[in-house]
Amino acid sequence: QVHVVESGGGLVQAGGSLRLSCTASGSIFLLSARWYRQAPGKQRELVAGITRGGSGNYADSVKGRFTISRDDAKNGVYLQMNSLKPEDTAVYYCNLVPYVGADYWGQGTQVTVSS
Repeated sequence: QVHVVESGGGLVQAGGSLRLSCTASGSIFLLSARWYRQAPGKQRELVAGITRGGSGNYADSVKGRFTISRDDAKNGVYLQMNSLKPEDTAVYYCNLVPYVGADYWGQGTQVTVSS
């Protein structure tokens, strides 16, 4: 059975940085992965995605500030967040897409950016 664990969230001042981690136990042969976020009272939105080849794509609101990466040896996906803004405050979720089978989701990690 695969377990997905997220870490790295927290409270940071505007302009600061955080690095979110998402790691899966067991071998999942990851095809692609995404980070989503959901702020209070808002719908979940796609923040960033990464392909099998390692190419990242980003929402316009985070482009140039966030970087998604992956380490297949560790079954890990990461989100480096720089120049954080109060509007980045949300619960962040990772979504792992394997070659075969259903997606996996992390439990969510809270990111709070104070002004």
